[in-house]
Amino acid sequence: MKEQITVQVEPRKELGSTASRRLRREGWLPGIIYGEGKPGVNIKFQEHAFQKMLGRHASEHMILDLAIRESGTRKVLLKDVHHDPLTNRMMHIDFYEVSMTRKVRVNIPITFRGDPIGVTQNGGILDHLLRAVEVECLPGDLIDEIVVDVTALDVGRHLNVRDIQMDPAKYTILTALEIAIAAVSAPRAEEAPVVAAVAAEGTPAGPEVLTAKKDEAAEESKDKPKEKDKPKEKEKGKKG
Repeated sequence: MKEQITVQVEPRKELGSTASRRLRREGWLPGIIYGEGKPGVNIKFQEHAFQKMLGRHASEHMILDLAIRESGTRKVLLKDVHHDPLTNRMMHIDFYEVSMTRKVRVNIPITFRGDPIGVTQNGGILDHLLRAVEVECLPGDLIDEIVVDVTALDVGRHLNVRDIQMDPAKYTILTALEIAIAAVSAPRAEEAPVVAAVAAEGTPAGPEVLTAKKDEAAEESKDKPKEKDKPKEKEKGKKG
């Protein structure tokens, strides 16, 4: 049975960026509940408890019960988590009020299961090409993650969105089916053998010529008589 998550929240009268900064300093997170054809409701809740709850889930998109003090409980989808671009700290949360009989669209993260044979047997590299897919489903069918088995993936092979196994009676995948989600690429050539081969063939001609020219210039400079050592020409028109 899916875990039912309840978050205690309070109505928020403090609005604006200055008020929000003050709330975060005091350990609160500002948020809003909105829904189709309904006015937004500003709320606040304890940041530490909310972070702890999120840490137990692979996705930030989930169905919650928001228990609003003196206003009852609302079933919502955790729609957007706004993060600080520098610290990644949560700054503001958007919740969307849902009906359990009406489908929602969400991005569900992809995780891989197993070790590809192209990696374990042939030294390839597994590339995670797509992190999430957009899915339409009822709120009650929402899952934390989509697990994809990559065990049979060999070097040069890949999996597309169309290879994801989901119950078509519950889920409609909206992401383009031809997009690749995972691939095993050939091992990258090491640089050491290439360097050794170049060394065996000799140093490239360009740098040698430049070095020779530099040495020659030094020798020429050394062999040239200094200005003070040159015989001075007699000055014309000067009486002896």
